[in-house]
Amino acid sequence: MKLLTITLWALLLALPAAAQSSAEGTIDQLAGSAKAQLDISILELNQLREKIAGEKLPLAQDLTVAEEQLTRLRREHERVTRLMDQGNLDLPGLRSEIKSRQDEFTYVGNLLDEYARTFESKINVCELQYCQEAIDRAKQAGENSALSMPQKFAIQLELANLSLQRLFDAVGGMRFPGVGVDLLGAVSRGQFALLGPVALFRSDGGGAAGLVVPQSGSSRPLIRPLEGEMQAGLLSLVDSGEGFMPLDPSRGGALKALVQRTNLFHIFEKGGPIMWPLLLASILALGTVLERVIFLMRERIKRDPAALESFFAAVNRGDIESAIRIGRESKFYLVRALGYALGHQEQSLANALFFAQAQELKRFRRGIPILDTVITLAPLLGLLGTVVGMMGSFALIGGELSAPGAITGGIAEALIATAFGLGIAITALIPFNFLNTKMEEAGHEIESAATQLELLVHPHGNAAAEIAPQATT
Repeated sequence: MKLLTITLWALLLALPAAAQSSAEGTIDQLAGSAKAQLDISILELNQLREKIAGEKLPLAQDLTVAEEQLTRLRREHERVTRLMDQGNLDLPGLRSEIKSRQDEFTYVGNLLDEYARTFESKINVCELQYCQEAIDRAKQAGENSALSMPQKFAIQLELANLSLQRLFDAVGGMRFPGVGVDLLGAVSRGQFALLGPVALFRSDGGGAAGLVVPQSGSSRPLIRPLEGEMQAGLLSLVDSGEGFMPLDPSRGGALKALVQRTNLFHIFEKGGPIMWPLLLASILALGTVLERVIFLMRERIKRDPAALESFFAAVNRGDIESAIRIGRESKFYLVRALGYALGHQEQSLANALFFAQAQELKRFRRGIPILDTVITLAPLLGLLGTVVGMMGSFALIGGELSAPGAITGGIAEALIATAFGLGIAITALIPFNFLNTKMEEAGHEIESAATQLELLVHPHGNAAAEIAPQATT
């Protein structure tokens, strides 16, 4: 505005006086135009100021809100920062806790796997008929890597729950339906009764009934009948759940031993007719061993080292008659053999000594051939009994395929003869070798004494004469 005024005054001063009048009119127009524009500008400026004043308060409010939000975000940032720092401090502990929890899960999983694998062996064989499916699922879950840990736990816990339910049901005894196999191999459907470790069975048709025992090579239990009053008590227990059975503190072992009847007499009967020759062979071997033991004990008692010294002293003095008399009167086999040889030395002392040694060793050899025959014959008789029994078992295979129990039982009974034969041979072999050793010792003893006698009777030079008589004990 000041610049416009100065410009106008400059123009006025510069203009000549002649044009002053016309210039004044132009200046007035310019001044009016400038004033109008100035008014417009002032109006726009006022409008702008009013607009700025109207917008300043919301902007201030927005600024205040933004500043408050910034403050809040700073506080949140500080809180998050503190939480991050705390998390960084707690992270090793959390990792350790996670590791311990993973170890616990692994340990629990291993326990469940082991429980699933061993549960089958801890229950009676008849119980597999209602829990075999759960056992198989639990075993497969432990080996299935596609299942997650919770899924494995859920499947294995089904078996654990089943075992707990079985535990509650078994308190006081439990009954459940199933199938069993009798001694002839016939499969029967009936009712099981579980009393602690003892399981009983009775078929629905009144056929097979008895004690439940495992059957080799089959998941179905074998039913062995009891005897007398126990069988009647068994039937009442299985039918109604009430009855009497004898107390078995051996946890079922006594009842199983009762039905299996594994006494020596029963085993002898199962061995077949060949057991009688084996029994005769064992009696011969036992009698021979007893007789030989008594013989050796008597010969040991008869030993007389003093008589042997007296015999050699008489021979050394040349008193042959006294030496022969000592040999005849002595009960010591060594002195007796030397006295006999010395009394028959007319033709050959060596032959007489050999004959006397043979006569004495014959007494020691008595019974040894019997033991030798028994040792050879007993295993052969056992094999013969086994072959005969196997022939009967294979005949059952050809005619009765539904009786696996009878077939396996026949094979087991056929092996009894071989076991008895080998047992007799092994038992007789020890005294056989002992008697042979004693006979050899007697032979060596007689040979040594005979050599000493020959040196005394027929000395060779001065060296032989200097040999002093020695007693052999």
